[in-house]
Amino acid sequence: MYPNFEACVTDLEKHGHLIRITEEVDPHLEMAAIHLKVHKAGGPALLFERVKGSSYQAVSNLFGTVERSKFIFRKTWASTQSVIALRNDPMAALKQPFKHMGVGLSASKALPKKLAAGLPSHMREIQLSDLPHIHHWPMDGGAFITLPQVYSEDLDKPGIMHANLGMYRVQMSGNAFEPDQEVGLHYQIHRSIGIHQAKATKRGEPLKVSIFVGGPPSHTLAAVMPLPEGLSELTFAGLLAGRRFRYSYHDGYCISHDADFVITGDIYPDETKPEGPFGDHLGYYSLTHPFPLMKVRHVYARENALWPFTVVGRPPQEDTAFGALIHELTGDAIKQEIPGVKEVHAIDAAGVHPLLLAIGSERYTPYDQVKQPAELLTIANRILGTNQLSLAKYLFITAENERPLDTHHIEDFFTYMLERIDLRRDLHFHTNTTIDTLDYSGTGLNQGSKVVFAAYGEPKRKLCKEVPEALREMQGIEAAQMVMPGVVAIQTSPFTHYAQVNQEITAMANELRARGTLHECPMLILCDDSQFLSEALNNFLWVTFTRSNPSHDIYGMNSGYENKHWGCDNVILDARSKPHHAPPLIPDQAVEKRIERLFTKGASLSGLSV
Repeated sequence: MYPNFEACVTDLEKHGHLIRITEEVDPHLEMAAIHLKVHKAGGPALLFERVKGSSYQAVSNLFGTVERSKFIFRKTWASTQSVIALRNDPMAALKQPFKHMGVGLSASKALPKKLAAGLPSHMREIQLSDLPHIHHWPMDGGAFITLPQVYSEDLDKPGIMHANLGMYRVQMSGNAFEPDQEVGLHYQIHRSIGIHQAKATKRGEPLKVSIFVGGPPSHTLAAVMPLPEGLSELTFAGLLAGRRFRYSYHDGYCISHDADFVITGDIYPDETKPEGPFGDHLGYYSLTHPFPLMKVRHVYARENALWPFTVVGRPPQEDTAFGALIHELTGDAIKQEIPGVKEVHAIDAAGVHPLLLAIGSERYTPYDQVKQPAELLTIANRILGTNQLSLAKYLFITAENERPLDTHHIEDFFTYMLERIDLRRDLHFHTNTTIDTLDYSGTGLNQGSKVVFAAYGEPKRKLCKEVPEALREMQGIEAAQMVMPGVVAIQTSPFTHYAQVNQEITAMANELRARGTLHECPMLILCDDSQFLSEALNNFLWVTFTRSNPSHDIYGMNSGYENKHWGCDNVILDARSKPHHAPPLIPDQAVEKRIERLFTKGASLSGLSV
């Protein structure tokens, strides 16, 4: 249990989980490049002692592995799981009262503790420009805070118990932001802070916001936790810290007494500025768009403050460990929320939001001889309407039949579904709807489509394990590669425009039809590089589901409509890069060369295997 961030860093170093970098490092690209290299190698947390342009030290890769993250929370992990499980199933306390005796003791440390008004004596006022301004990717629009805890209150229910603590990236410099006076807040449309801002705007008032950076690690994790109804982020922060969240109000703003830094300010009604670009967790840049502007009032720092940061990019990255921690802590929460669900897995390798794999129940018509999706479709609609799951574009859902399934065995799961799916019956589209703000495969910001692949019943086909002869012989196909049973990647000419693609795929379908059926190959992926896509499962997941919009990029062999329902014999999914897509994240090679100095003999990172 750590009273502050410094205590955590000291503990990690004592147990060999952290390395100090004593050389001066440039926050412009160098710090991020070092972090990425160390994280990829499964290395330790990093303490940057000399950040060029700032007097504050910085820490990254704190949550770089699940093992290190659980080490940080080793003293409170079990009790926190117990409380969250109790929130999911309050009857458990009545059924097993002795088992839950410790929950009350843990919960007593969870309620936030309000202290006397005013600024804590261990904090002093600084300028925004005093902070480490870390520029992560070459095309980023400026310096960003990547591990902020953004605090806002509900104007109708003021006070900390109804407040929201969220992690929304904060742009500190660049674009048209006034130095030391303004920052940009990027949050997605479904976030609670958006509801708070809407209420403030309706009243014609600015929304008061506090941004906490650092503090006990539980505060950072709390900002990204999807919590059960009634359990606030600030309560969770205290629960996992084993120490109540301590706060006061100063000049009308909430101040976390345990944070390393606090930035206070106001979001004014209908006032925005361009925010971005920023290298994001889908592996591409999120581009420049107008987002809320926060006018900075004060910036505070505690004594011996440390600046935590992470780098986001194509997964897996440090936020992958966040996802694993969340999944383990919340346990069966999704089962409680959606009846009939057994498992939902947001695929990290596909950028989390684009692709969900799910296992449900199929109990509606046990008397039918022919098994087909029924209850699964009801469950699918519930999944796509639930919290962050609503950002998904692709949902593959099935139910266990003759053998158990696990969505974490991804290739086996796809194989099970593709053996059973009826492509004329089991594809269900949602068009002209919302998708992830960071996903540029759709028709505009937050705009795109979704599709449900639902399969149940006996196997309908034996999947091919070699590229069918008909595909190898076709003109215009440069390299057809097996991805997994029943899935073939086809490298073809670059994407031009959708009218041209329709002509190309119609010609392809006609030629394949003349050569016979491809019954054993239900899914074809059009791509720019079939070798890259097929050489690793993660490449298939990333390329296929981040570079396609279901309504526009799914085609089919012998496709057609019956009573407004679209179906086909073989799905053709166009996962080529398109002109409206955001560019992928590519490291700066000159920077990569410069940071090699830190890994040479005698340098701070010389002992790491990278």
